[in-house]
Formats: sequence, structure tokens, C-alpha cells
Amino acid sequence: MHDIKLIRETPDVFDAAMARRGVDTRAADVLAIDAARRAKIQASEEAKAEQNAASKQVGAAKASGDEVEFERLRALVGAKKEDVARLNDEAKDLDGELTDLLMSLPNLLDASVPDGADENDNVEIKSWGTPRETDFAALEHYDIPAIAAGLDFELAAKLSGSRFMVLSGAVARLHRALAQFMVDHHVDTNGLSETWTPILVREDMMYGTGQLPKFGEDSYKTTNGWWLVPTAEVTLTNTVNGQTVDAASLPRRLVAHTQCFRSEAGSAGRDTSGVLRQHQFEKVEMVSITHPDNSMAEHDRMTSCAEGVLEALGLPYRTMVLCTGDIGFGAIKTHDIEVWLPGQNAFREISSVSVCGDFQARRMNARFKPEDGGKPQFVHTLNGSGLAVGRALIAVVENGQQADGSVVIPEVLRPFMGGNSMIQADGTLA
Repeated sequence: MHDIKLIRETPDVFDAAMARRGVDTRAADVLAIDAARRAKIQASEEAKAEQNAASKQVGAAKASGDEVEFERLRALVGAKKEDVARLNDEAKDLDGELTDLLMSLPNLLDASVPDGADENDNVEIKSWGTPRETDFAALEHYDIPAIAAGLDFELAAKLSGSRFMVLSGAVARLHRALAQFMVDHHVDTNGLSETWTPILVREDMMYGTGQLPKFGEDSYKTTNGWWLVPTAEVTLTNTVNGQTVDAASLPRRLVAHTQCFRSEAGSAGRDTSGVLRQHQFEKVEMVSITHPDNSMAEHDRMTSCAEGVLEALGLPYRTMVLCTGDIGFGAIKTHDIEVWLPGQNAFREISSVSVCGDFQARRMNARFKPEDGGKPQFVHTLNGSGLAVGRALIAVVENGQQADGSVVIPEVLRPFMGGNSMIQADGTLA
């Protein structure tokens, strides 16, 4: 959420930032509501002062026997009391309107974010690995014999509908191995703190990280008011919701493996085949809570953490800086890591690492106490996939596929696969 004081002080900066985002709302729109709200508050305070003054005079009028003045003052007290209540209600309504507007506006962008209309204008900043050359045509993951044996979309559709999957045998084990490896890698190599969190959250937690109010249709809500998390970003970031922590406790670097749920509203016709875009999926999510001075450096560190997983798996990738037309709602800067998928002959996103500044912290009222004892300040928050497990499964099997329909298992995953090095074309481990 935005700082209303900053908008008052630098409306031109706010307007330029919204223009970069392609948002029509300008500072004047926000400040008009803010001015009306402040006017109601001032009028309420003035009415309250008049009520108090009249109340003090009522007794004196009664004592002097001036019934006319007594009745006039008593009526004035009652009228001012009603004015105060009405003005407070109007101020409260305007405050809600202002909050709703500020909640609906995207974060300001860092100056280093490139201008652009869509994903075609994102800028590559790193590449690693070389796609393998083969003497056979690479298949997409769901057509590889070794994987097709343990990947059942028809059964999933019978159980739950479209965009679900049932995994079995070696494929299910490989999926689990990927998640276990990722968590261990982030804990043992990157120093993140393993965390286990619920997948059902209260509505205010979704507001805290920016999924609500604007993106409610993208998530699932239960009949009793809980929301299914679209990512563990929601729970991990909200671990500091409403808190004022010590500066010495920062940074807090967390990682969690969870089920995730997305309605994929508005994605009809996109990536409907295979595992790439599902309603229910798993992610290993990273979140950092940092001091404002360190958040941009932490962004680079988190990006390296995600890249390191791909390098350990031997998967070629490239890292992109997202442009103004492709960056997410709550981010001030985002790095997308795209893994090479031979079956699609294309790079596809497998991780998105974002720094959000104090945007989420304001929504959550999450602060820290400076070491010098100064006024509490908002923390900065970051989040990133480390990685999306289903997409990692696609990348591993497509890059490891062999001409005979088998799949070579990356060496780092073999301890989680019973020491086996291959899924054979019939779906068995060897």
C-alpha cells in the first residue's frame, strides 16, 4: 500500500510512477478523497469543541433560572452531538474509500526497471548452460514414454476436473524428490530457515500480501471464509504481520514447501496441455524480511539462490529483468528465471523473484525497531520461487529424455530416488 504522506508531498513523482505502470489514477484523485476525509475530521473536531463549550454553559443557565437559554443550550448540545456522530461516520466512510483506492494501486517501480509493453520487452541479464543437442526430436514431458506411464490426466479429470493431475510410480517419486532436494539445498547451502505453514489463511492475510482486493478471482475461497494460498508467500510474509521486530533479527530468510492453489482465471487457452499450468501444484517458496537498506542486495541474493537450484540440476536457464508492462502488482523489481524446455524449444518461467519494498509491510503494519533507538520503520519484503516443483519436473524430464523414451535422473536427485539413475521407458526405475 502507498504512503499517503508521500503522495501529498510528491504528487508529481506518484503520477509519473502510475504512468509507467499504465494506471490512469493520479495523485489528484487520491488527494481529493484525502482532503474530503481530513475536512470531515476537522469539522467533527470543531463540532465536538462547540458541544463541549455548550455543555459547560448548560449548568450555569439552569442555575440562573434562565429556562430559555437552558433549553437553547441543551438543544445545541444535542445537535452538535449528532453532527459529531454524522461527521465521524462520513470521515470513516471516506477513510475506507481512500484505503480501498490505495490498496488497489500497484507498487512504485524501481528506476532500473526497463520500460516495455509485455514479456517481449523483458531484458536478459544472465544465461547459464547450453541446451543439449540430440539426434532425435525432443518430446514434451507428457509424451515421453517414461513419464507418460505415471502421469494420468484422465483420472485427474474424473476426480477433480481439468487442470489437475495424478502422478504415480517413479514420476510421483521424482516429483517428491525435487521438492525434498530444493528444501535441503536452500537450508544447507543458502542458509534459509525451513518453515511449515498452513495452506488455509484468513482474509486479512491475503490483503497483507496484495492478493486482495484486486486479485480475488485468481484464488479459491472456502464457504467459511478461509482462502487457499496461491503460494507460501502469503503465510511466510505474514509471519511479521502486526509486529515490530528488532533490527538485529533482520534479515529473516524463510523457505517452505507447500501445496498451492490458483483458479487461473483469465488464462483460458494458455498452456492447457500437461503439467505447466495447474489449479493445484507445489512450490518451494523463499521469503526474506529485511532492513530497507539491504533489500536490493537481498533481491540479487535470492535470485542466486533460485539459480543455484537449476545449476545443481544441470538445467540451462536465463534470467530476465521484467519490464514495466510485465511486472507484478506488488513488486518494485522482479527477476524471472526461465528454464530451457527442449520439448517446447523455448525458455519458460520457473521462478519469479521480487522485491516489494515496504508495499506489503504497510498493508501488514510490519515494522522494525532501529538499533539506534529511533522511530520504528517498515520492513522490506521479498519473495521468490525456489522453485515451482511441477515446472522443475517438466524441465528435468525433458532435458533428461533419451532416444529410447527413458529419462536420466540428475545426479543430485539420485539419493532421493533410491540410488537409481534412470526412469526406463516402461516407467520403472533403474
